[in-house]
Amino acid sequence: MSAFVLPPASSLLKMGASPKVILSLVLVGLLSHALVKVLRNQRIEREFAEKYGAVRLVIRNTDFFGIRRFLSLSRAFLEHKIMEYIIDDFKAYGNTYGTTLLGQRNPWTIEPENIKTILATKFNDYGLGTRYDAFLPLLGEGIFTLDNEGWAHSRAILRPQFSREQVSDIAKLEPHVRNLLSCLDRSQSESCDIQELFYRMTLDSATEFLFGESVHSLLLTPEPGNKKNDDISVILSDAGKQGFTYAFNYCQEVLAIRAIMQSFCWLLNPKAFRDATAVAHRFVDYYVQKALDAYRDGPAKIQEITAGRYVFLYSLVEETQSPKALRDQSLNILLAGRDTVAGLLSWTVYLLARHPRVFEKLRAEIIETFGDKLDSPGKRRISFESLKSTLYLRYVLNEVLRLYPSAPLNYRTALRDTVLPVGGGPDGKSPVLIRKGDTVVYSVYALHRRRDFFGDDAEEFRPERWAEGNIWTWEYLPFNGGPRICLGQQYALTEAGYTIVRLLQEFDTLESTEEPEPAGFPLKKMMLTMSKSTGVNVRLHKSRDV
Repeated sequence: MSAFVLPPASSLLKMGASPKVILSLVLVGLLSHALVKVLRNQRIEREFAEKYGAVRLVIRNTDFFGIRRFLSLSRAFLEHKIMEYIIDDFKAYGNTYGTTLLGQRNPWTIEPENIKTILATKFNDYGLGTRYDAFLPLLGEGIFTLDNEGWAHSRAILRPQFSREQVSDIAKLEPHVRNLLSCLDRSQSESCDIQELFYRMTLDSATEFLFGESVHSLLLTPEPGNKKNDDISVILSDAGKQGFTYAFNYCQEVLAIRAIMQSFCWLLNPKAFRDATAVAHRFVDYYVQKALDAYRDGPAKIQEITAGRYVFLYSLVEETQSPKALRDQSLNILLAGRDTVAGLLSWTVYLLARHPRVFEKLRAEIIETFGDKLDSPGKRRISFESLKSTLYLRYVLNEVLRLYPSAPLNYRTALRDTVLPVGGGPDGKSPVLIRKGDTVVYSVYALHRRRDFFGDDAEEFRPERWAEGNIWTWEYLPFNGGPRICLGQQYALTEAGYTIVRLLQEFDTLESTEEPEPAGFPLKKMMLTMSKSTGVNVRLHKSRDV
């Protein structure tokens, strides 16, 4: 069946047709097109129902164009309560439900089998959808924005950076951890926002790891008034290295809202965002230009700078000399190297400060294994292998990632008509028809708090659950899964584990200095990763003799 096709309006006018006749014919054409579309959709749905037993999800919010849902999500985002908003929806509508948002049909799911299908078994049925357009101003074309061959190429060039040899070279971390400890030593009698220090430390380690030269932001003192000033014009007036930190964070907040806006992301492009993007680009361009200059000077210069070790940017410059390509790839991997580790460390300290029993148990294991200082006589050296075999440390990090995963919300867009295995029908057990163009959203944050998987205490911080013999596969996804599983997960766990060991060797008391959360839960800032919106304010003590 085909739609009624009108001749051009100019032809109708030449034939003597009146405007009223033309309007009537246009309406007939539009109605014909709509009817054909409805009949085609019914046919496809009937075919998928017969072949797979698949059904379409009932749309739970029926307001015009999904505007109300967009406003509700945006308000929750700005109030730092979006994760709680999402959990409430899953409690109200079930583990898989349908919505619309700005005209886009969005199935939502926290069913492991559905997520496995999207990320692995039917990987080729899905793409990143509007993410490319949403993230393009800041991240350009890199591993987080590209699909297909572009993504595969980006992943291939990044893989050597996260080889075991690279990740296990933890001696590079110690100078940055020492700088962190120096900052904490100076503030022992005061409360400090350790989350801010973690973000600076991971920026320092990531720039050395990726670019061969650390920015040493922990050694910089922010200008008075800039540290906590939310005025983006003030933040951007600091053109130094601190300016990058705040500009980068601000850009990510804007990108997160652009992602919610989906096909309308282009509407959100304020001058402050463009200015912040320019600051972030200039920061990385500094390193890119150094690598390009070294490449032009020849292999001997690169050898001199890298001392024969693998450095991501100096390896990449031998493949491409495009400044934009070098910047894009560098920004993508810098985002992962800085933000995910800083978030994991921040949430770990936040939870340890509220659970003295866990803090004491973890510290006892660390002192027993590694001693109370670096390279304690008769104790194990801190290494990639010894960190992995320190059981309670591993349980603590696993539990932190369960409750506060770095990427708590994600989505994929269907490239063709396809099927999810569960979530449809009155009982939620029937397969679900996903139409081409549907954007399926899944929340790892909500998945990790399902009581049927993690017990009645799923909302509680209890690292011992990881010693109880449970085996979770697609129920636990702090680093995503399938072909796009995080390349840097071992790097993140190693840096986080090393930093926690050194902190607990140095300090024997950890106190929270925050007021109880008025909302009953910590407010979360959603950038492209999740952090605590008010910082992690603690006091660390060294009461023992050293």
